[in-house]
Amino acid sequence: MSIGKIVTSEDVKEIGEDGKFNRQQNHFTTPFGNDAGMLPVEAGRYRLLWSAVCPWAHRSVIAIKLLGLEEVISIGQASPVRTANGWEFSLDPDGVDPVLGIRYLPEIYARSDPEYSGRATVPAVVDIKQGKVVNNDYFNLTYYWETVFKPLHKLQAPDLFPEHLREDIRQFNQVLFDELNNGVYKAGFAQSQQAYEDAYHLVFNRLDQLEARLSRSRYLFGDQLTDADIRLYVTLARFDVAYYSVFKTNRNRLTDFPNLWAYARELYQIPAFAESTDFQAIKQGYWLGSHGNNPYDILPLGPDVSIWQTAHQRDKQFQL
Repeated sequence: MSIGKIVTSEDVKEIGEDGKFNRQQNHFTTPFGNDAGMLPVEAGRYRLLWSAVCPWAHRSVIAIKLLGLEEVISIGQASPVRTANGWEFSLDPDGVDPVLGIRYLPEIYARSDPEYSGRATVPAVVDIKQGKVVNNDYFNLTYYWETVFKPLHKLQAPDLFPEHLREDIRQFNQVLFDELNNGVYKAGFAQSQQAYEDAYHLVFNRLDQLEARLSRSRYLFGDQLTDADIRLYVTLARFDVAYYSVFKTNRNRLTDFPNLWAYARELYQIPAFAESTDFQAIKQGYWLGSHGNNPYDILPLGPDVSIWQTAHQRDKQFQL
């Protein structure tokens, strides 16, 4: 089976003449909902394809687990090390996704839109009935799981996107994406000194502000876990094991920020976060993949990730 053209960052012109990284736009963006032209909300119809290395995909998996949607939306997992042929389902028996029958992610992108010219990315939501990618809009996916899929949530599922905070969370998440979630990539993929330094300062200025915010608040929006916390967590979980070294964001480690570090440990110790956080896969994806500039494929032994299990005390610090 044809896997389609393998596309790189250079092919889609994600690196500007100034050396700055500009992430490609999402292609499959039809929203989920109950109105005409939307993707119908239906249990068992969709399969989320992800890789444990990818922060954008990771946050969808955390939300699905928190909301109890595992029986509603099936999940297929690719290897953390992206191959020359794209994301590969080598973790599955016979090296193919058992539901979709594909070995490489570009296969289903090519099947979904033969004219698609971007990179085949995770997360990708596939309509199993059609056998096609219908949504890869990672920025909005968790909003759909939290809102229009609400009738399918488990009993007593957390309200991760409360109506009275939605506009505030959306605005916060956009800044978080620009300056931190994607900011580390702007630093890591920069191809000029100035582009790297601009991104480096953007990242640490935002981390300093978040450190101060979390000294006053248990979560980003008070005492309630929200979508924003998921989005911050996936970057923090990758910071010391990957971004600090691979992306040269090395002013401080996560463990150097007392409040951010305690906050990250508290989230990690929630099962939905820990079950979907694979530090070994994260290291493999960044160090053995195309990011690491690591010609001998030497995988670092550290840092020690057992410290994520140490007490955080934030429940006592912010007792009501």
